[in-house]
Amino acid sequence: MNLAHPFHLAFPVTSLAKARAFYGDLLGCPEGRSSDTWVDFDFHGHQIVAHLAPDEAGHRHTGKVDGDDVPVRHFGLVLSMDKWEALAERLRAAGQRFVIEPHVRFKGQVGEQATMFLLDPCGNALEFKAFADPAQLFAR
Repeated sequence: MNLAHPFHLAFPVTSLAKARAFYGDLLGCPEGRSSDTWVDFDFHGHQIVAHLAPDEAGHRHTGKVDGDDVPVRHFGLVLSMDKWEALAERLRAAGQRFVIEPHVRFKGQVGEQATMFLLDPCGNALEFKAFADPAQLFAR
């Protein structure tokens, strides 16, 4: 994907091997540069960097969103609906546990979206979402 302004996100992990297995193998994110304390991944055109910092990894708090306990600290992507559905199926087939199972949130309302939450093996929360109508991303 060629993005005019990709984001950069650095986050803590407990193990670079676990990060490589999850982000590289399971999610299919190509690896970029690395050292013995960090590794870059191409997260659908964005740069994410897993830094070895075991004491900082993991999510700790949740907040209510449409009846779900959503991890407050999380990151993820907005995908097209077909890519979201394919990812949900791939994760299910791999036996991935979900914090919040793939489903549609805000049904029939402004901002209706497909969403799913999961934890990487280091305890970091991720959300993947999609909109049948992409114009709803910032709708109020």
